[in-house]
Amino acid sequence: MIRYVLPAILLAAALPAQAQSPDTTPLIERAKIFGNPSKSGGRLSPDGKWLSWIAPRDGVLNVWVAPASDPSQAKPLTEEKSRPIRTSFWSPDSKVLMFIQDKGGDENFLLYGVDVASGKQTNYTPFEKTRVKMVKISTKIKDRILIGINNRDPKWHDVHSLDLATGKLTLVQQNDGYGGFLADDMLNLRLAEKPRGDGGSSFYRVADGKVEAKPVVEVGLDDSQTTGPRGFTTDGKTLYWIDSRGRDTAALMAQDVASGKFTMVAQDKRADITDGLFDTRTGKVQAYEAEYLQHEYLPLSADLKADLAFLKKNIKGQFYIGSRTDADDKWLVSVDQVSAPASTWLYERKSKRLTRLYVVRPELEGAPLAQMYPQEIKSRDGLTLVSYLTLPKSVNAAGTGKPSQPVPMVLLVHGGPWARDSYGYNGYHQWLANRGYAVLSVNYRGSTGFGKGFISAGDLQWGRKMHDDLLDAVQWAVKNGITTSDKVAIMGGSYGGYATLAGMAFTPTTFACGVDIVGPSNLFTLLQTIPPYWEAGKQQFYKRMGDPTTDEGKALLKERSPLNFAENIQRPLLIGQGANDPRVNVKESDQIVAAMAAKNIPVTYVLFPDEGHGFARPVNNIAFNAVTENFLGKCLGGRAEPIGGAVKASTAQIKHGAEFAPGLQEAIQ
Repeated sequence: MIRYVLPAILLAAALPAQAQSPDTTPLIERAKIFGNPSKSGGRLSPDGKWLSWIAPRDGVLNVWVAPASDPSQAKPLTEEKSRPIRTSFWSPDSKVLMFIQDKGGDENFLLYGVDVASGKQTNYTPFEKTRVKMVKISTKIKDRILIGINNRDPKWHDVHSLDLATGKLTLVQQNDGYGGFLADDMLNLRLAEKPRGDGGSSFYRVADGKVEAKPVVEVGLDDSQTTGPRGFTTDGKTLYWIDSRGRDTAALMAQDVASGKFTMVAQDKRADITDGLFDTRTGKVQAYEAEYLQHEYLPLSADLKADLAFLKKNIKGQFYIGSRTDADDKWLVSVDQVSAPASTWLYERKSKRLTRLYVVRPELEGAPLAQMYPQEIKSRDGLTLVSYLTLPKSVNAAGTGKPSQPVPMVLLVHGGPWARDSYGYNGYHQWLANRGYAVLSVNYRGSTGFGKGFISAGDLQWGRKMHDDLLDAVQWAVKNGITTSDKVAIMGGSYGGYATLAGMAFTPTTFACGVDIVGPSNLFTLLQTIPPYWEAGKQQFYKRMGDPTTDEGKALLKERSPLNFAENIQRPLLIGQGANDPRVNVKESDQIVAAMAAKNIPVTYVLFPDEGHGFARPVNNIAFNAVTENFLGKCLGGRAEPIGGAVKASTAQIKHGAEFAPGLQEAIQ
């Protein structure tokens, strides 16, 4: 998932700014952090002849292409006028650049392709209320790919073969209740996954277009987030799995297809193995990826070991290997130094040569960006919460990660909740630290990456033990002199927005204020309005959140819904929402604002009519963050760039409470 009258007692909750030395760190313009990147999303064509990326065209992110031998000869291939293109990828024959796009954040993503030679753009899935799903792009079959389309039944994606030259769609497999299909490199469907009533999954062989009746692999609820097939080798004889069955952290396993036997390839007892690097010609695994405190590659083959050692020696910071040519002679490598903008490099394997292609945000080069510090925080019941702390440079001059004096803090909660925070450059951390706040992001129980036990510890714990973890992290920060208990704000999107509402309603005096972005306020109505194409995961939602079809589940969901405790909210709250959000319906924000307004409790509500689950258009994101930093400035006493014309330049509608956000009324007049 799954981002009236003010009572006197609430005015008293706006605490005075903490006395401290003036922060002389230059203020970074928020547009430099949240505006369009100069370039991002670089891809090499499979044949190595072309280089593509996403960059602004007339102020909107579009797809560009250039000869790999001369990137200066770039030209735009698309001309989106309002909604940014956020991801693109190459056809296997290197003739077409493909991308997905929705309308106004509704997440009904359609598939488009642009012929590199002619510039002709084709909508491959011209259907209404349809969401495309990639099934398989082969390295062997170049003229077609497999995609899933839910235009027949919105709950299930039928598998089609897409002829890239003609755009013709041919039905391969009608889907009557399967969560997904796995194909081999010859584009033959080989495996089907079906959701179970207990929240787990059954996997079935597919042969000659028919799904066998008896499952070959069973996965229970506890393993459902950490077990699944990764892909076949090119010859189709080996199937790799990420698999936590029989262990806590997910291991990389190789299954011999003929015998069904599983062999462990690699395991990390600290963290789940999340993926691997696979030979582009054979499909055999060459390295695996694990992330505990930081991301790392661990080599499994001699040839890749030398490459990874070279990159580690010659790159400052974390690196991520992106696209690789079919010949595997060239790679694109993304570099993340945390306190510098990310960059993308061309790595030529034979000559061991690295060439910088671009910096994602060159306007941030030389800016006073802050370092991030991984932390291991103990919860009250003994779990280890991997967390990430960023401090204002003004109190971390020595670079030790320990502030010279306490500062106000923003607890920044990730969404999901079945996701995780990671080490690396984070625009929100940089922005808030530059404004004078410590920023703490916590992998609370239920977060992924730390084993199935850690995920399952969050089952049925929304607003309870998951929230306790956040409170424990705040206490850790106070105890370690990072902040003071009266100067902590909570902020987040999606589940992080829920955590914000829960913090304000369930522990109303813990946080000085809160910022909720697309957060659900009523868990019962949230589960009633999830998109139809989430049908495969519905039982897992019920088992991990609460089952709305049972009396016990209804009672639990009611008890954990901040809406039902809105009258308890005492501190200032800012809410941002996209009107077209298919995950967290706009009513989730509407109803808690209405409940607070009915009780004369101050809340500011900003709605964007052209957004969904989060704010994709930079002009809208900048506008909401302009309101946010001035809101936090009043609440915590940090610095703020004036709102200026940011809100007027966006589509923001101030639905309620402009008077409670400093500078907002003036900005919209």
